[in-house]
Amino acid sequence: MYRKIGVLLCICTLAFFMGGQVWAVEGPFVSEPVTPHVFEGDLRDLPLAPEWTPGDTRSEVPILGGVVQPIGDVEEQLSDPLVQDITTDLAMPAPLLNFAGIGYQNLAPPDTNGDVGPNHYIQIVNVKFAIYNKAGVLLAGPTNVNALWAGFGGLCETRNDGDPIVLYDPIANRWLISQFVAFTNQCIAISKTADPVAGGWWLYDFPTGGIANDYPKFGVWPDAYYMGSQRGYGGAAAGDAWAFNRTRMLSGLSATSQRFNTAGQFMLPSDLDGSTAPPAGAPNVFARLVDGAEFGGADRLELRAFHVDWVTPANSTFTALPNLATAAFDRNLCSGYDLMGICIPQPGTAVKLESLSAWLMYRLQYRNFGTHETLVVNHTVDVGADHAGIRWYELRKPSGVWSIYQQGTHAPDSDHRWMGSVAMDGDGNMALGYSISSSSLLPSIRYTGRLASDPLGTMPQGEATLFAGLGVQTWTYRWGDYSAMNVDPVDDCTFWYTQEYVLANGNWATRIGSFKFPSCGVPPPPTILVHDCVIDAQLSSSTLNGTWTLDCSNGNITNSGTLTNIACADPSAACWKMDPYIDVIEVGYESHSGHYLVHGKWAVSGFYFSPVVGNVSSDAPGSYRMGIHGTLLNPPASSKPGSNTALGK
Repeated sequence: MYRKIGVLLCICTLAFFMGGQVWAVEGPFVSEPVTPHVFEGDLRDLPLAPEWTPGDTRSEVPILGGVVQPIGDVEEQLSDPLVQDITTDLAMPAPLLNFAGIGYQNLAPPDTNGDVGPNHYIQIVNVKFAIYNKAGVLLAGPTNVNALWAGFGGLCETRNDGDPIVLYDPIANRWLISQFVAFTNQCIAISKTADPVAGGWWLYDFPTGGIANDYPKFGVWPDAYYMGSQRGYGGAAAGDAWAFNRTRMLSGLSATSQRFNTAGQFMLPSDLDGSTAPPAGAPNVFARLVDGAEFGGADRLELRAFHVDWVTPANSTFTALPNLATAAFDRNLCSGYDLMGICIPQPGTAVKLESLSAWLMYRLQYRNFGTHETLVVNHTVDVGADHAGIRWYELRKPSGVWSIYQQGTHAPDSDHRWMGSVAMDGDGNMALGYSISSSSLLPSIRYTGRLASDPLGTMPQGEATLFAGLGVQTWTYRWGDYSAMNVDPVDDCTFWYTQEYVLANGNWATRIGSFKFPSCGVPPPPTILVHDCVIDAQLSSSTLNGTWTLDCSNGNITNSGTLTNIACADPSAACWKMDPYIDVIEVGYESHSGHYLVHGKWAVSGFYFSPVVGNVSSDAPGSYRMGIHGTLLNPPASSKPGSNTALGK
């Protein structure tokens, strides 16, 4: 079903050094057009997925694993140089909502995932999905994912293999739901409207052309829905990067996909958040981690740029961006350089849980702040002596190329933290959710974070518990394989997180919660301009009436007006009103200092009062000079006076 565009080595050929060999990127491979089925019904009418009952069989979701023979320095790292092992009195905000998600079925791991839109939260796990309103009320489901394809035939109807993803598309105000058929097809549903419950869906069934599509992860981008997948850990051609024709899929038209082999391990596509799109024509960025002890060279993040051309696929490119050297990290947890990293202890049992430290954890979140673009992502590391912590990064591109703006490792105590998901809100604050466990702590769900103003490389806002675990998992080591931290598109401030924990009976369960930093979305205080001003006033010794000139030359403000003698609240003082720009100035004699003081306020239309203090001196008979140091508060544009007034600057 796939045809290759171009010669064996595309013009975008790049090399990946692994195991002492050079591997070339191949592609683009272009699929035949896929025509969607149409689901016109209401999801509330679909049959509910059956619940697990004691005695039902249990099974594990298949994953293509493997072991890499390390080629670098395999000496165990004693400690992570970035580990944040400090406690803080600051407290992360408590959950705004905290409710139960989809419950256990006879598969592990749950692959817990979800996303939030303007009016809904959709959660998806192996192999079910459910739709909630934003008060946590269940609207539809839980329903088997393949129930969407019921009656249309094909593997997307008959198979329900999992590895699911749900994404809200903020550009189109639509939804994407996907799961794989292991390992031959990718099933993708696109909502026809913003209403995922009753608005209908377009249902696509993309054959992979004989390429294994394990662990598929999606990202929303203006020109495509991008996906990364893997073929088996440690192989030379172990990963692939995919693009699906988003524009045609949003209209329910036949659509093709394009694919490049990543020439190395699994890569994560970037996923757009926020109201500002990437620069026009910007490629989607894919990323992977590389432990130098495993694959050679320095510890690093490797980036690739996927530019898709739907008109002339031969012009599509998948090109190397500069590698980003990270602070040293060790991803080897307990079991060597295998995929699973079975290392996380639980209380009262010898059964340990997988850490999945080989890959970046979902999502690679993208934002465009105008002045710079950002990517945030995380992965699990050994902070020393097989102790799991979370390394996180913020990448920035103010212009030109990407660089690591900040990085840190969150491991504040002896408990193990892993399987994280990180995101940034519209103010630049970050939140990191994860699993936590130890030999004395039941597997639970927690989250931490940082304000944009916090010291770089730290998550100093404390730690909050979304849900405390109730039991341990002993029938399988499988955990995760991912979780989801997302940001509400309505306020661009509220984080939504979903993750698994364990019930008292040893079965997994899931939780959904939301929280926000109180400062997010609050307008900053007005900018303060400080001016040293001089008022020259020609005064009569008896009336205080006359003319004045205000000169704040350093702020380019020069105004004049008239003085009118007025009564003072203090009978011993002298007051005058300075029209039209200054409201009231009071002059009083201070005996202990031996001179007159000026104090009062500047005002325009009742806005932005500020104290004014200065000395009065007599330069000549009937002439007084007041040296004033004052603060001018910038009002918002809607209430600014004219440009010729003191407060107009």
